[in-house]
Amino acid sequence: MKLINKRVAATCAACAIALSSGLAAGVTPALADGKHGGHGVHQPATRHQIPFTAATVTQNADGSFTITWAATGARSVSVYAGTDQNRISHKRAVAKGSATATVTVTGLAGADRWWFELVPDRGESLTVADRSLHLASAPNFRDAGGYRTAGGQWVRMGVLYRANDLGKLTDADVAKLKRLGIRTDIDFRTDSEITASPDKIPAGVTYIHANVIGTSGVGTGGIDLTTEAGGVAMMEAGEKAFVSSDSGRAAYTTFFTTVIDPKAANVVYHCTAGKDRTGWASAALLTALGVPKATVFDDYLLSNTNLAASNAATLAAVPAAIRPGYKAVLDVRESYLQSGFDEVTAKYGTFDNYLRQGLGLTPKDLRALRAQLLVG
Repeated sequence: MKLINKRVAATCAACAIALSSGLAAGVTPALADGKHGGHGVHQPATRHQIPFTAATVTQNADGSFTITWAATGARSVSVYAGTDQNRISHKRAVAKGSATATVTVTGLAGADRWWFELVPDRGESLTVADRSLHLASAPNFRDAGGYRTAGGQWVRMGVLYRANDLGKLTDADVAKLKRLGIRTDIDFRTDSEITASPDKIPAGVTYIHANVIGTSGVGTGGIDLTTEAGGVAMMEAGEKAFVSSDSGRAAYTTFFTTVIDPKAANVVYHCTAGKDRTGWASAALLTALGVPKATVFDDYLLSNTNLAASNAATLAAVPAAIRPGYKAVLDVRESYLQSGFDEVTAKYGTFDNYLRQGLGLTPKDLRALRAQLLVG
């Protein structure tokens, strides 16, 4: 069983650090409830011109794209396509629809990424793409943007990416990241994880190590993985440590200050599975930008879909006796992320205080963050 324990520690190092920390559960945080400003982060009450309340792109197995949208106040929407989000020709629409529609676009040539500009007859256009980068070697590599805020703005796509282990990227995947313009890589993993699987990134990319766990020892003593409850307790405690530990606060401060810096554009941030340490980074970022709570949780839970195949294979290889707890470790669940937000409330009172007191971000930093990452 010693081998399995080591694997558990490596897979969930981000959570095991909290097991001996004695962190107390907090109260339910004042997060977004669908109302303006529900995250504790001030959102100016301005009138936004982008009429879209929903917009998604899904690339299908046959190479076609399914695009769904809803636009308030518009009567019709024209769709234009291009491989460069900043240079999409309006000479020919690839699809048209009413204010609320789902269309399928076929016949597009193979490309690293297709972008679709949704142009309403009233209001500003919105450019979106399939969130997934479709990297077989990194199934949880996806765009961190493309979400609507409670105030009606949208998080830019094509500038921030979240991912799992980059040490397994193929040469073709590395070349694709180079063509997509990735310029900064933030690695949340421990030294031992990096040694075991160093990142494969394009030449010239700035590498930043932001170790969420720090140098604290990682052990599995006291964890009962024969029960689901044991695995859940481990994950919830780990999420709290992301918020409260010195190493966690330092790592996420580095994350935010890097993202705020315009010179660090086209950033990818990741850990091993891209679901826990990376999951909190995305949840904190989207919350700071004013994205509603339900959307933040949906983004977090998407890792279950992206990692379903690899998780099933991993679970099948472990002894049956510890599968209940191990499955909980491989999963992402609402209670895990909620425990992080609970810790924010317990330690800082509000999410705004966490950003300012816990991570040292100033009002100027937060204004710059929103100016860079929000459109509309």
